[in-house]
Amino acid sequence: MRKISTDTLWDLAAAEVQNRNSNTSEDHGGGDGAASQRTVFIVGSKTGGKTSILLRCLDRDEATKPTLALEYTFGRRARGHNTPKDIAHLWELGGGTSLSDLVQIPITPLSIRSLSLILVLDLSQPSRLWRTMETLLQAAHTQLGKACSQTQAHAGAKHKASSFQPAARVLPKDYPDRELLSPFPVPLLIIGSKYDLFLELESDKRKVVSKTLRFIGHYYAASLIFTSTKSELQMSKTKSFFNHLAFGLERGKSVSFDSSKPLVIPSGSDSFIQIGSPPTSDVDIGSLHAKSPLDLWKKVYESVFPPESISENKELKDPAKDPQYSEPQVDSMRAQKDQHLQQYRRNAAKSWKELELDT
Repeated sequence: MRKISTDTLWDLAAAEVQNRNSNTSEDHGGGDGAASQRTVFIVGSKTGGKTSILLRCLDRDEATKPTLALEYTFGRRARGHNTPKDIAHLWELGGGTSLSDLVQIPITPLSIRSLSLILVLDLSQPSRLWRTMETLLQAAHTQLGKACSQTQAHAGAKHKASSFQPAARVLPKDYPDRELLSPFPVPLLIIGSKYDLFLELESDKRKVVSKTLRFIGHYYAASLIFTSTKSELQMSKTKSFFNHLAFGLERGKSVSFDSSKPLVIPSGSDSFIQIGSPPTSDVDIGSLHAKSPLDLWKKVYESVFPPESISENKELKDPAKDPQYSEPQVDSMRAQKDQHLQQYRRNAAKSWKELELDT
């Protein structure tokens, strides 16, 4: 007799997904001619140019618009004639640091094996740069830890040995300063945007920003590149780094450490000796009482670029109240509805008071 399956459609789908994941190669390249699927999560400064950079990297001639909360798109690339196209799942977080709790959507147990992070920092706003970097990287790091724990909890004993370990990203033995680094759990690319506006800063201040970002990039074993959407050459180099994360292509051999030019530093190319000590011409390092090298660099950086106060830098949790998302007709109707709601609440309150008096 033929055995009748009692599995539901969801059971069959889950089994198929698990089978595909188990057959995925370590580099997500899709062996034996199969298409690969990678996930790239883009975060960064509010109005820092994330969408513009993404569209340029995808060769899409589209008008940019403010990112509302969290947006998804995808890119495809064929490796050859009559071959399956590789797919890149692309997530972009809007709102700067105000919506950092949404990192839980792109960073999941299913995505972490093929996940990369791109952090876009607005070079023309140096006073906001460190806080943006620190907040977003911490939020992503925390969520990666949770996703990894969930993966391990659901993995059987058979698969635990090969499960993904984001908290212990292993660097090559010849990686510079390997024992002194704190590698970010997944591949990380830091993009310094609006380089054309960055050039308007004083030379000494540009050196502080450049040197600090070199330290941060090397400390997290990340790649670092400065760019401007107004420069075809700079965007070409940026696209090379993007394609490396999204499709596994070679990222190019360009390298530039010169602070008077756009930085181009692939991961593993820099070292603490090359970077040197923090720029402390007007600061006594001994008086800073730093807890770690990263904390020392933070204190030195903020002595040159004091961070904005919380009240000045307060970001709205409700995108509907954010001026950059304003829609006059919609906002006008929303205001009317809010008035109706307030009137309804007042009337309802009066009704309850009358009932209480009657009783």
